[in-house]
Amino acid sequence: MRRVLAGVAAALFAAAGGAPALARGGVLVFALSGGPDTLDPQKTAATLSFQVMKSLYDTLAEPDARGRLVPGLAASWAVSADGTVWTFHLRPGVRFHHGKVLDAEDVVATFARIRDPRTGSPKRGDFAAIERVEAVDPLTVRFVLDRPFAPFLAALAQGWGAILPRDVLAKGEDLAAHPVGTGPFRMDVWVRDSMLRVRRFDGYFLRGLPRLDAVEFRFVPDSAVKAAGLVAGDFDVVDAVSPLDLPRLARDPRVVVRQEPSATVNVVAVNNARPPFTDVRVRRALWHAIDRRAVLKTAYGPGSVPVAVFMDARSPSYVDMGDPYPYDPERARRLLADAGYPHGFATDLALPQPYEAHIKAGELVQAMLARVGIQARIRVVEWGMWLSRIYGGRDFDLTIIGHTGKLDPDGRLAGFGDPRAPANYVSYVNPRVAALIDAGRRTLRADLRVRIYREALRLMTQDAMMVFLGDPDVRMGMRRGVRHVRVMYAIDTYDLREAEK
Repeated sequence: MRRVLAGVAAALFAAAGGAPALARGGVLVFALSGGPDTLDPQKTAATLSFQVMKSLYDTLAEPDARGRLVPGLAASWAVSADGTVWTFHLRPGVRFHHGKVLDAEDVVATFARIRDPRTGSPKRGDFAAIERVEAVDPLTVRFVLDRPFAPFLAALAQGWGAILPRDVLAKGEDLAAHPVGTGPFRMDVWVRDSMLRVRRFDGYFLRGLPRLDAVEFRFVPDSAVKAAGLVAGDFDVVDAVSPLDLPRLARDPRVVVRQEPSATVNVVAVNNARPPFTDVRVRRALWHAIDRRAVLKTAYGPGSVPVAVFMDARSPSYVDMGDPYPYDPERARRLLADAGYPHGFATDLALPQPYEAHIKAGELVQAMLARVGIQARIRVVEWGMWLSRIYGGRDFDLTIIGHTGKLDPDGRLAGFGDPRAPANYVSYVNPRVAALIDAGRRTLRADLRVRIYREALRLMTQDAMMVFLGDPDVRMGMRRGVRHVRVMYAIDTYDLREAEK
C-alpha cells in the first residue's frame, strides 16, 4: 500500500488538542444571491446549496487554499499501487450534531445511499467505480474499486461526499429540511427563499472552531440591494458584487471588496439535440455572432478572462486555443446561410433567476444574435425550475450558466460526449470525446491525464458544443473588521470556520 498522510497547515487541520485558543463570538450576516434547493448533500449538484451546506457537513478529505487534498474527517489514508483499494483512518471522537460519534459504519451507510439508484443523486456517477465499502474496524474504512479511478479522492472531497449518520439514514429522516452532519455549525432556522441561520456546534472536532456564534445567510438576488445593505451595515458579507456597484463600494471606507480569479467557466449552453443546433455550422455561427469579450466585461466584470475551451485557465489541463471563432457577424450569417437559414430563425433563451449577471449576459447575447437574424426569446426561469427542467429535463434551446470549478477535471467533463449521461445536459454526442474522458478517469499518471483531457477539450471546441465565454472573477464585499472568510479553492463554496467579525 502507498501511504498518504496529507500535510496539514495552520490551525484548521490541527489535531483536536492542538488548535490555539481563539477569540470568538458574534453573528455574521452573509447575503447570497440565492438559496439552496435542498440541504441533503446527495440530492443536488447546485453550488448555491453547497455554499450553505459547507457549514453543516464535513467530508473525508478536503482542499486546502492551494487545492491540495488534506485530511477532513479522515486523519490519513493509504492507496494500493494499482489504485483500486483505498483505506481511510477516521479521526477519533468526531460527533454528529445529534450526538452520535462518527464511525466507519456511517461512511459505509453514506456511500450505500448515494450509490443506490433510488436515491436519485445527480452525482451517483462519481462513485460508480466503487465495488464495495467495508468497515474494517470502528475507525477504519476500506473502499474497493472495480477499476482504477483517478478522480476518486477528489470526488470524496466535494460537497456530495459529505458523511451522514447511519441512524438518521436508517430512519429515513428528511435531510433535505433537517440536516444532520458533523460540520462546524448546526441547523437553526430555514425560511425558504428568504434566509437560513446556523449556530455554532460546540462539539466540533477542531478545538476552538468555529469562532462565530452563528451565521445568518440571507438570500438577496438583487445586487443593488446587496450593495446598499453592505454600506448600511445590514450585511457583513455579500457575494457576487456587480461591476455596476464596484465604484460605489470602492469609495466607502467601511467596505472592502475582495477580488480573485475563479475556476468557473461561463457558457452559452446549446441543446445539441434540437434543430437547428444539431448542425455544427449553426453552433459555430453562434460563436461568431457573440462578442464574447464584451459580454464578459459588461456582465461579469473587467477581471474576467476569455477561454475557448471547457476548462478554467488555472487548470493544468487547460489548453490555449486562442480565438477559434472570433467575433464576426458576417461570417455568422454565411454559416447560417450554408446551413439553410439565410434569414435566421427563432429560438428560446432560458436565463436562471437569481443570477443577475447571467440575465445581463443573456440580454447582450440576445441583441448580438438579432444582428445575424437569430431571434432569441428570453425566458427567465426560477432556479429550482432551471435545475429540474433545463439541467435535468433538457427542456431548452439555449441557456447561460456558470460551470463551477471542480477539484479534478473529471468533475467538469464526465459524461460529455455520451448522450445517455445525466450530466451531459446539452446532449452533445462524440464517442471519441466520451472515450477520452473515460480514459482520463482510468489513467493514474498525472502527465498522461493532462494530455488526454487537452485532446478532449480541443475536440469539444472544434464541435462548438457550447459557446465558452470565459472565467469570471469572484468579487466579495465585506465590512471592515470581517476576517477569514475563505472561498474554497476551485469550488466557490465558503469555509466560515475561522471567520470573525
